[in-house]
Amino acid sequence: MEIKVVRKQEARNFMEGEEHCREYLKTGKLTFGTSTLLPGQRGTVDKGHAKSHEIFFVSRGQVLLHVPDRNEYFELHEQDIILMPEGVPHTLINVGEQTAVICWSLAPSE
Repeated sequence: MEIKVVRKQEARNFMEGEEHCREYLKTGKLTFGTSTLLPGQRGTVDKGHAKSHEIFFVSRGQVLLHVPDRNEYFELHEQDIILMPEGVPHTLINVGEQTAVICWSLAPSE
């Protein structure tokens, strides 16, 4: 595999509700992207990933990660991470006063 640089403008942009997502990289082994939420915004419920672990890293801001099937909430601040097991539905909610930026990665890639 060769070394690859992906610029912001080259990422695949999509929306999940009010959540602006950028998928920078997707290989057979991992997927990496970011999500941006303005204060008060929330993403749609992601159904989870049947064969992948997903990790979230809060680069900026403060978010709640909600797990609706378990009615659990996890408050995450800058520099916090959370590991989601396979197949667990979840959604992100910006509960802070500034724009939240969350980095996420799946492995293996689906």
